[in-house]
Amino acid sequence: MARAQGSLASAVLAVLWTAGRPLSPAEVRERLAEPGRRAGSELAYTTVVTVLTRLHEKGALIRERVGRSYRYAPVADEAGLAARRLTDLLDQAADRDAVLSRFVEELSDHDEQVLRELLR
Repeated sequence: MARAQGSLASAVLAVLWTAGRPLSPAEVRERLAEPGRRAGSELAYTTVVTVLTRLHEKGALIRERVGRSYRYAPVADEAGLAARRLTDLLDQAADRDAVLSRFVEELSDHDEQVLRELLR
């Protein structure tokens, strides 16, 4: 079930990134049901609200009140959210230096070169 929730959260984020504007839960549900998407109209409205609420609580979404409900938007693009997750992991590590060292050791040659160029 956790994997299904994770892929649903990813699908919700993809919908919001594509929208380019804050969406209501009903709009997110509707877009998830569009042809070519795995998640569909079989999703309960409350399920979409739950996913949006959890993503907001994790800091991945901002929300604005509109009437009695909310509209949601991502705080960053996909790369920005991935970077935030990496920073959160580093913040939780007992030995940040060791984690960074191990991370660099496990980079591919290409990724290491990109990182070197970024650090210059």
